[in-house]
Parts: sequence; C-alpha cells; structure tokens
Amino acid sequence: MAPQITFYPVGNGDMTLLQLESGRTILIDSNIRQPGDGIRDVAQDLRDVLKTDERDRPYVDAMVLSHPDQDHCRGLVEHFHMGPLSDYDDEADVKKIVIREMWSSPLIFRRASKLHTLCDDAKAWNKEAKRRVTLFREAGYGRDGDRVVVLGEDRDGKTDDLDGILVREGHSIVRICGTFEPNFKGLLLAPLLASDDEEDEILSKNESSVIMNYTIGVKGTADAVKFLSGGDAEVAIWEKQWDRHQHEPALLEYNLLATPHHCSWHSLSYDSWSKYGRDAEVSNDARSALSQALPGAQIVASSNEILDDKVDPPCIRAKEEYEDIAAGVKGEFWCTGEYLSPEQPELLIFEVMEGGLKHVKKQPAKRAALAVAGGAGLGIEPVAHG
Repeated sequence: MAPQITFYPVGNGDMTLLQLESGRTILIDSNIRQPGDGIRDVAQDLRDVLKTDERDRPYVDAMVLSHPDQDHCRGLVEHFHMGPLSDYDDEADVKKIVIREMWSSPLIFRRASKLHTLCDDAKAWNKEAKRRVTLFREAGYGRDGDRVVVLGEDRDGKTDDLDGILVREGHSIVRICGTFEPNFKGLLLAPLLASDDEEDEILSKNESSVIMNYTIGVKGTADAVKFLSGGDAEVAIWEKQWDRHQHEPALLEYNLLATPHHCSWHSLSYDSWSKYGRDAEVSNDARSALSQALPGAQIVASSNEILDDKVDPPCIRAKEEYEDIAAGVKGEFWCTGEYLSPEQPELLIFEVMEGGLKHVKKQPAKRAALAVAGGAGLGIEPVAHG
C-alpha cells in the first residue's frame, strides 16, 4: 500500500495516523470527543481503516503520546484496551483498540505532574506503560499488547536497565513490534534530559513534549517524506532545538510539519499575543528551528478554525508566520478545523509518493451525495516534491 498520513479534525487537539508501506500503523495522540454538534466521529474514522487480528480485535501497531494533556489523550480509556490482552472483553458491543506497542516518555509525565493533576486518560496511559516496563524488566521484550518503547533517558539512572527498549535523544526507532521496518525511521529530538532541577522546571513550564522527525519511504525511495511532529513544545524547547542542531539543520528538515501546540503563538514567542498583539516579537531561534522546510513543504495546524482575534491557540499571527515559511518553499498551509468546511471538517490526508507528498483531495460532505451520481469521488493532487 502507498503510505498515508491522516490528520483527524479534533479541534484544538492532536490525532494523526501514519500508515506505512508495510501496512503498519502508528497513531500519534488521541483527542476523541463525543460526536455531534459539529464534532466528527473520529473514533469511527479510525476504526474504518484499522486492521483486526485473528480474534477480530482492531489494533494499532504503535501509539505515541506526545505529552499527557487531555487534548492529546482524550478517549484513551473509552476506546483503547488497557491491561493484559487476557483481560480483553471479546463480548463488548464495540471492541476496544489494542495498542500493540506503546511509545512513551517518563520525562513528560514527571514534568507534567509538577504543574497539574493528570486526567484519567493520562493516568491510564502512565499505568499501562509502567505495567509494560515492569514486564520487560521481569521477562524481556514481550508480545504484542505488552510491548513498550521508552522515549528518552530519565534522570538518576531510572532508565539505565532498559537498553533493550530505550531510545535516547538523537537516536532513531527503526523497529516496530520487534521487527525491522523498511522505509521508516523515527528520529527522537525531545524530550531533552535536563542538567539540573532548575532546568527541568523550565522545560516543564514550556510544555515539554516528544518531538519526532519521522522519515517515511516508499518503493525504492527510503526517505521520500520527512514529517516533523512536536506535540505542544513551546518556544524555549524550539530554541534549544536550534541551539543543538543549527550546524546540522537536516535533522529538523521536513516535507510536512504539524504546527506545535495547535498553531499557538507561544511556540514562536515569549510575548503574550493577547497582551501585545502585533507588537509581540518572534524568537528568531525558535522560528529558525521550525523553518527547515524542504521544497513544497506542507504545514498543518491541528486546531479550531483560525480567526483574526486575540485567541491563542490557534493564533492568527502564528498562522501568518507558518504561511510565510510555506510560501518561501512554494508550499502550503492547512488547518484541520477549516478543511473543506469549518462546520463539518473532513479528514486531511496526504499520500507518500516517491517524489514526495500528494494531497488526497476529498469533496465537502454537503456535495458528496450529489457527486456520487456523476461518478465523482476522491482525487489525488500533487502538492510537494522533494
């Protein structure tokens, strides 16, 4: 199959599915809300494309949690199976989704817990990740449904015994569920291990998130597309990324960027948008880190409709900065909350081709029924070439 990257319209939240050439699936975050009143049934959208195992259980091969805010893990308990597969409810009316392998960072949980009480979905993710880590310590790398990959070292030697499942910052994931994955690589850029408690607190206050640069290939082109995804990482984190990688900017290059923190101004500036408005100043280093766009790059804001007001996120000024970055490489800016219809946004899908990205173009829902009679349907529109 041709690899695809699907952005789900989940308001100010994140939910993105990678479908690789091998058929493996990687889900980045979840913000599944109760459908109705303009809220799309993204749980059903997801189920519609997932494979099922020999017991008819839907599954994702891997799931990444960028950080434990509710708009990145909402719906986890309701829609995903937590615990050993021996406890799976086969008789449920709607079967829960199995996460064959969790990709999780202990750092983001410790930092987040200093600021606020974790929501129930975040607590459930953390509990399940710890269960899987314990199984690894007891018996080694487990079976599907028990597997975990730890993203980034923790302090005080807490992850020193996890070499078999630990991915250090600056290293890449090349295996999924224990099997080498051709035409795929996930480069871990953050979270960064702080040097002391003071710095750790700074990283926490600036929304420390998992930042991954995914390389997705197809056929004979192993690096057809680079997809940079950074959760809610804010300005200080992106400044640190530029400080670390300005002499090797290829690590930050992308054909596709998910704008951090739902197109928030705080990923580009320390100044409050609501307070300073147009006088707010951009951090040149943060912008540089987020400007490593390859020719024809596509930039996607997973957010509500972006209006010219004082709301942040999403922020109109941030949108303008990203539009400028995209224009500089003859690319394009998209917003999931506006795609085709702000009232009923559609899935935003990109297909990975040997020459780069292609946008899978859909019709607005209101016109879809009329188009069926005329034989119209999905089309593929080239949008980026590396």
